[in-house]
Amino acid sequence: MVGFIRFADNLSAWFGKAFAWLIVLMSVGTGYEVVMRYIFNSPTAWALDVSFIMYGTLFMMGGAYTLSRGGHVRGDFIYRLWEPRNQARVDLVLYILFFFPGVTALIFAGWKYAARSWSYGEVSVNSPAGVPIYQFKTVIVAAGILLFIQGMAQVCRCILAMRTNEWLAADEDVFETEDLLMQKAAEAEKDAHP
Repeated sequence: MVGFIRFADNLSAWFGKAFAWLIVLMSVGTGYEVVMRYIFNSPTAWALDVSFIMYGTLFMMGGAYTLSRGGHVRGDFIYRLWEPRNQARVDLVLYILFFFPGVTALIFAGWKYAARSWSYGEVSVNSPAGVPIYQFKTVIVAAGILLFIQGMAQVCRCILAMRTNEWLAADEDVFETEDLLMQKAAEAEKDAHP
């Protein structure tokens, strides 16, 4: 089980980090549009559509990575007070009742939606550029499959937590700036007063 959890976490992390580079492309595209629009008075017909497409792709493809790192929003003001075994029981029930049916529906509906879009070469109706969008509809299916795989890993995490009363933590690869600053301050304090 631990091997599958690590595989799913690594897969989600790889896709999440790879698609995070869309932020750079969105920034360059938006910067280009600003320069063209406000300096050269020649706005582009495609920039808005492309930024929407890239943001949507980033959002969808980052979902499994966020799930693997426990980053989705949850109302855990009571939940966090429970011991891990009870948290895992609740999580397991919620994954079975809500998560997997929702993600399965996303995959199948996304498949139909993408197939239809590919069949007629769909383009954006929001701009005169007619930016092709059919290939980006496939992201819905890919994101759903990644979420499904990561969801299975989360179920394995729940089973392990029910057995051991401890959560198997994901690798920490992202840190809050405040935490890093506090860590540096603590190290500086330690070095100053040995």
